[in-house]
Amino acid sequence: MTAHRPVPGRLRAPAPGWTIRADVVVVGSGIAGLTAALRVHAADPSLRLLVVTKDVLAAGSTQWAQGGIAAALGPEDTPEQHERDTLVAGAGACDPEAVRVLVTEGPAAVHELIALGTRFDHHPDGELSLTREGGHHRDRIAHAGGDATGAEIQRALIAAVERAPEIEVVQHALAVDLLLAADGGVAGLTLHVLGEGQRDGVGAVHCRAVVLASGGLGQVFSQSTNPSVSTGDGMALALRAGARVRDLEFVQFHPTVMWLGPDSQGQQPLISEAVRGEGAFLVDAEGRRFMQGQHELADLAPRDVVAKAITRRMIETGQPHVWLDARHLGLPASAASHPGDRAGGEERAAVSRFWARRFPTILRVCREHGVDPVTQLIPVAPAQHYASGGVATDLWGRTTVPGLYATGEVACSGVHGANRLASNSLLEGLVFSRRIADVLPAELRGWAEPAEDDRREGLVSGERRRVMQDLMTHRVGVLRHADGLSDALDVLGTLDPGDAVVDPAAWETTNLLTISTALAAAAALRTETRGSHWREDHPERDDTRAGHVDSWLDADGTVRVEWTYAPSTDPTEVVA
Repeated sequence: MTAHRPVPGRLRAPAPGWTIRADVVVVGSGIAGLTAALRVHAADPSLRLLVVTKDVLAAGSTQWAQGGIAAALGPEDTPEQHERDTLVAGAGACDPEAVRVLVTEGPAAVHELIALGTRFDHHPDGELSLTREGGHHRDRIAHAGGDATGAEIQRALIAAVERAPEIEVVQHALAVDLLLAADGGVAGLTLHVLGEGQRDGVGAVHCRAVVLASGGLGQVFSQSTNPSVSTGDGMALALRAGARVRDLEFVQFHPTVMWLGPDSQGQQPLISEAVRGEGAFLVDAEGRRFMQGQHELADLAPRDVVAKAITRRMIETGQPHVWLDARHLGLPASAASHPGDRAGGEERAAVSRFWARRFPTILRVCREHGVDPVTQLIPVAPAQHYASGGVATDLWGRTTVPGLYATGEVACSGVHGANRLASNSLLEGLVFSRRIADVLPAELRGWAEPAEDDRREGLVSGERRRVMQDLMTHRVGVLRHADGLSDALDVLGTLDPGDAVVDPAAWETTNLLTISTALAAAAALRTETRGSHWREDHPERDDTRAGHVDSWLDADGTVRVEWTYAPSTDPTEVVA
């Protein structure tokens, strides 16, 4: 076990100016949060249910999910095959029971989503259209609107919530901190609401359970595919409440994010893995395909394999990016050989039609940034995409804090291990939110008054965010080394909470400091390369170091991390 400099044990904030009550509060409005709310309401309509979201209902990460949702839906596919692919991608760090839950309950969950009104793409004969992405050995990715799957799922879920007026929604509400009872369990939480009338500013919700579905931590890094609201608020809030957070070092960097230049910051355009699933491939600055021989699936290898290969090629060539060649998509195999600007009018028109039908969103975004993928190569480089670790939960979403549940990207359910398999994230939020709803009504805590809060409060100025993001990108990004990790922890330790102005920017930045410290500490403790965690000074996977890294805060805010051995969970056989 190692200890690192304290971070605030709670956020400095004004005393609550208003108070309301709800049986259950769901924090977050993506697929995980809205599914949890709808299912809990269906399980017990008498419960008062409150959904709070940091922005508007559709502003989270779900709407940005381009590729689709993975499940064994095809006639030649089985949950067992999906399970093997998930375990292989997870590089020996998955929870096999959690994976089995995901893949066996996944198909029914997707069909329920369809029944709710989600309009997935279908073939002319009425069969569900399925495609393939990196790490999958079968076509099992259901998609909607070509590359607008997340937006369509979000639309359907919001419509369902609007049909259930008993579910109260509060938008523009930042969850500040949990209110804890004398036994350390949930008694409520504080919110900052940008509203009007009585619910404006900081208030308190007294409740019996909180379901965290607040998304990821993308804004820890300078470049991310995550929206600006992804500042790790739920993970930081859980840490401050005493919850264990697991495997934060497993941060997935998506290999094909559109490169916008060396000074680009914030959310970057994702070029979905489904583009490679349809036949696009990677080339270096000299036009050479470099994924051949790297993995049996070549350009469709798991994301960590592709991201590492791209990063190595960038280092070897001195180039800040590589290229994705998708100029032949939609052409017959006999004609699909780098048509590009050399293509005839009919070929170019066929490629254009394919792009407009299958990837309309990506096509529009590329053209907005001056690249036409029909005739030009797309510049791509890895950027932060997904947190495989998060608040540790059991198979029913329970955390180590009584009355606190977690689901979706904020949680570590065990299904992703060291590297998330493409398009398993929407499925995870769907499946495990349903499981929370199966148990929560029957195990609701009694009402409890918040105990006196003696946690060490503090706040870091929002002006420090850029310093932290650059530090994490360069020291705790795709390439990691003991020296860089030590430097990162030293600098993070100097960002003392001071006389920062109390505002949402400072709350978010303090959350980022908390998560950055725990993440860097976990990465320093795992002295091996596994999945998305790549240590240059320990370049090989070491199964004597298999297991998990747990993080938590002591009463004074000291960040502690502990590695626990667990046998590798690789499957014994892989589908060819």
